[in-house]
Amino acid sequence: MPEKSAPRLWEQHCCLPLLPSADITELARYPLGSYLSVNVGYSLHSTADSLALLHRFRREALADGRFHLVESFGDAWPATPRDTLALAFDLEDSAPLGGDLDNVKVFYDLGVRSLLPAYNFANAAGGGCLDASDTGLTAYGRDLIRTLNEVGMFADGSHCAARTGLDIAAVTTAPTIYSHSNFAGVWAHPRNITDDQARACAATGGVIGINGVGIFLGHNGPDERAARVAAMADHIVYGVELLGIDHIGISSDFSFDGDQFNQEIADNPESFSAEFTRWGPIQWTPPEDLLGRSEVPGLDEILAGRGFSETERAALFGGNFARVAARVWR
Repeated sequence: MPEKSAPRLWEQHCCLPLLPSADITELARYPLGSYLSVNVGYSLHSTADSLALLHRFRREALADGRFHLVESFGDAWPATPRDTLALAFDLEDSAPLGGDLDNVKVFYDLGVRSLLPAYNFANAAGGGCLDASDTGLTAYGRDLIRTLNEVGMFADGSHCAARTGLDIAAVTTAPTIYSHSNFAGVWAHPRNITDDQARACAATGGVIGINGVGIFLGHNGPDERAARVAAMADHIVYGVELLGIDHIGISSDFSFDGDQFNQEIADNPESFSAEFTRWGPIQWTPPEDLLGRSEVPGLDEILAGRGFSETERAALFGGNFARVAARVWR
């Protein structure tokens, strides 16, 4: 499909290396006019670590000239000029808050628009998807969700355990999201979410972003690039049939730090599990495969072939996340 007719992209989560050596210009692989949310920390990061990364990414984005930093919803959508990239940030664990809920506002003021309570394993806020047992949100975790609502930041259930995700939906007074989570009903991986989690998210008015990570799609071979894109479409179809089209988005979780991340899994096995290593080095779906700018059929083309109209694809690729951001962000 010609790029000029492709839908505008809202990428709710992607990753640069969480290192001073990160090159923010890598993000220009996304189509100009896109909204991007970039990770600035997870369970291994302190408040100081994540703030240092955040300040560095902001400084370098402004110096580059192809980015503009998101302060309000209008900066992100739909007014994003087609010759720039709207840039915001997210946190993949509550650890970078350092136990101080006032830091939610600190991060929000620097462009962080999404936070998930627990990355894979239990912490002070709640349970992770790789825990043997799940006791749900803690009292602190419930206060965290209320604070996210008050500040205007997405409460994100990705990487959390099932009961913790259900508790997020029960506590929140604003739409919640699963920024980058696939469906266990399509591929039974512990990082994928149950139908009950999905329905609870949708009941808040929220959106689930389908990711392109090989181990969460069941197609992790280096030669399965096209199969990964097709599997993303399978999850989208499943989600639309389960919840309706208003509650599904795209959030590829592409890691520009893929080699570093695979090494980090090897170096910090306590933060992951055999479910992350049994299929070999993790493979990702790159930005070029979303809107048909590579040698494999793009996700937009595949969805069109499965009967999704231009209007429906526009909702999936950006409109649905934009709608809930307009409700949640302050």
